[in-house]
Amino acid sequence: MTRPTLTGSPDSVPTVELDDLLESGDLELIDRWLAQAGVVQIADELSRLPREQRAVPFRLLGKDRALEVFELLDPSLQQELLEGLRDTSVRQLFEGLDPDDRARLTEEMPAKVARRLLAGLSPNERQLTATLLGYAEDSAGRLMSPEVASLRAGMSAADALNRLRRIGRSAETIYALPVTDDQRRLVGALGLRDLVLAEPTTPVGELMDTDVYSARVDADQEEVARLIREADLLALPIVDTEDRLVGIVTVDDAMEVLEEEETEDVARGGGAEPLGRPYLTTSVLQIARSRVVWLLFLIVAATLTVNVLQLFEETLNRVVTLALFIPLIIGTGGNTGAQAATTVTRALAVGEVRFDDLGIVVLREARVGLLLGAMLGLLTLGPAWVFAGREIGIVVSLTLLAVCTLAAFVGAFLPLVARRVGVDPAVMSAPFITTLVDASGLIIYFLIARTVLAL
Repeated sequence: MTRPTLTGSPDSVPTVELDDLLESGDLELIDRWLAQAGVVQIADELSRLPREQRAVPFRLLGKDRALEVFELLDPSLQQELLEGLRDTSVRQLFEGLDPDDRARLTEEMPAKVARRLLAGLSPNERQLTATLLGYAEDSAGRLMSPEVASLRAGMSAADALNRLRRIGRSAETIYALPVTDDQRRLVGALGLRDLVLAEPTTPVGELMDTDVYSARVDADQEEVARLIREADLLALPIVDTEDRLVGIVTVDDAMEVLEEEETEDVARGGGAEPLGRPYLTTSVLQIARSRVVWLLFLIVAATLTVNVLQLFEETLNRVVTLALFIPLIIGTGGNTGAQAATTVTRALAVGEVRFDDLGIVVLREARVGLLLGAMLGLLTLGPAWVFAGREIGIVVSLTLLAVCTLAAFVGAFLPLVARRVGVDPAVMSAPFITTLVDASGLIIYFLIARTVLAL
């Protein structure tokens, strides 16, 4: 095997991959690679390694750099990495995490291990973590950091800067500063730039923006994350039921939540469950398990199509040519329904539509389906006429018109109803809609055929 080599300055990005260096077993080369690579690249390479190989390069990192890399890893990988480290290293990493990151990691651990690590924390860090774990799993309270650099409205700009110098290193961020009254109720927000540029004697209350965004501790994490993105916020203050400041959610945590939610939507839109961990670190069995339930469900649902064909078996026997156009009919209907479902699910996810818009959305999509069906029906009429005769051509064209309208209607209706009853709209995925429209499309096809052909 060719021995891998490293080239370039210490600040350059290594071109050799970490797994190649691990195969060589040369710890000196691995150490040099780690020195040249950035923390993001190291975290990415560790995510691609088999479970048993991650601890070797991780142990070669310095304490501070190891913590930076560790924070970038998926919580499931963090938990696996801790299992391969010595107890001393594990305690140091766990203590060095921010409370919100520590709470997310705790969710991935066996309860016994989590209790042991929490017991080894300093009293202050243990209290902060326990506070977060006391909130509901998908709530803003679980996502927030309680280490907030907040200011009082009555203090001067000079006093505020002195406070930031004292507490700034332990705070989650100092660039977006919530402002409270003497009872810790949120009354405004102030950016660091405005504070630094202000006259030292100016009260914070005169500098702050009173039109401030905030969220309750029991708010859904996805809603909080989307508010941060849509309002272009660096951080969002989190308050309790009495509007007292209890924490802050930063933009980096919000983007992680959105990534997780969008990953779930994409997976369910394709008829599978989200893996919950990086693809290359997921076993074949786990991947198969994430898909098999949906496939079994869709097989059961597909029996509707078989039953429809049996119901109209006599019609098929009398006009065998009708069977030639079944794939075209059900394929077009399924694709139309999937397009509508995908569009509406996405609009729901980003807050563009709500259940209150049901009538408007369904009517709009039905009109789109009608227009698509008319266009496709006219385009198909000529070839079907030439291939199978005038009457069959008319049947196919009218069926496309009706099926596209129905498919778009169903594709818009089901995600909205799912949201209303508390089900993830992504569950009403393209495969589900396609299977449903297949059966109903065949019924429409054969009913129109019986009418036009006088069967």
